[in-house]
Amino acid sequence: MISGLLVVCSFCVLNQAGAHDAHTEHAGPGLAVSLATDADGRLWQARTSKGHVWVSSSEDAGLHFSTEVAVNPTPMKVAADAEARPKIAVANNGNLYLSWTESLKKPFAGYIWFSRSVDGGKSFETPYYIVHHDRAEITHRFDALQLSADGSITVAWVDKRDLLAAKAAGKPYDGAAIYYAVSTDQGKSFATEKKLADSSCECCRIATTSKADGTVAVLWRHVFAGSERDHAMAEINRPGAGKSGKPAIVRASYGRWKIDGCPHHGAALAVGEGFGYHLSYFDGAGDKPGLRLVRMDGQAWVTTPPRRIGDPKKNAGHPALLSIGDKVWLAWQERSNEGMDIVTMASLDGGKTWGLPAIAVHSNGKLDYPQWLNARGQALLAVNSAEKGLLVVPFPPQ
Repeated sequence: MISGLLVVCSFCVLNQAGAHDAHTEHAGPGLAVSLATDADGRLWQARTSKGHVWVSSSEDAGLHFSTEVAVNPTPMKVAADAEARPKIAVANNGNLYLSWTESLKKPFAGYIWFSRSVDGGKSFETPYYIVHHDRAEITHRFDALQLSADGSITVAWVDKRDLLAAKAAGKPYDGAAIYYAVSTDQGKSFATEKKLADSSCECCRIATTSKADGTVAVLWRHVFAGSERDHAMAEINRPGAGKSGKPAIVRASYGRWKIDGCPHHGAALAVGEGFGYHLSYFDGAGDKPGLRLVRMDGQAWVTTPPRRIGDPKKNAGHPALLSIGDKVWLAWQERSNEGMDIVTMASLDGGKTWGLPAIAVHSNGKLDYPQWLNARGQALLAVNSAEKGLLVVPFPPQ
């Protein structure tokens, strides 16, 4: 068992070597990493450099990392900006699962790849493979990777095959679509992809989470009638649960933001304790745009009144959520002339009430989006910084 993640300094730093492409207006070059923890509390990191996805681990909360291992032996153009980066998940048996998007030659075109390690990250199996059966050189991008408690693996992504088909038939079509594929054999193979919803936003990241029974929840920005870009969500029942039929799509936000374009603001999603879900998202509608926080009932599918959070004058956005029992943590990014901040709030009663916001990380340079990690019941806030590398903060701060 690894004790380093449970007793750590307030700011644990690793300087990142190497750089890769990034969405500079959001996170800055070299900052878009993905993180996960395993059953022993190790911290795992996935990043990109020189056409490869690299994986390494840390036993001391990010102070030191192991030698990196390349996931894909053949270089490719890997999408590695703020909203689209490689994803990593670690199973209880130590298997590692990776998904990433390959950017193709045609504009906005991509393939979703998957690979796994069955030897604790020492090596990754060859061949790694494309998740979707559709191999047209079109948009398959912004992948989301969800590992459920029952061991099933769900990969969801933004897909434009239906948009192109509608255009070819001379029919209207708004946005793109959400597709997903499921593996029930620990990533050896994936079932043929299924369409979850038409008319998704084209380039906001997809948020996913899963319940204890294996049900996977998906939250995305949707294009509703009248070009209203609010959020929708759906539950994908675990394989073999006895529930058939296409997942029902429910509307999760009602800001009625009318915008002809994608805002590059993905949402955050976490399972609630016995009631449904916690949601946080950016809403640009009206005269008070900014972040919102709600609770979604998991049966009636209604939300609490949206709570405004963050400072819109500091471009508050890109939230992250973590729920452990009745404790819920929220983090988001803000920027000003003084630099960039990661601001946090906490709830001790399942999101009914919240404490005051507090700055957890400040940097004079660029910061990546915040990420929450559950290290054997210990909440960790992680953010990559241009100044100091990877910062890992335990919550409550020690």
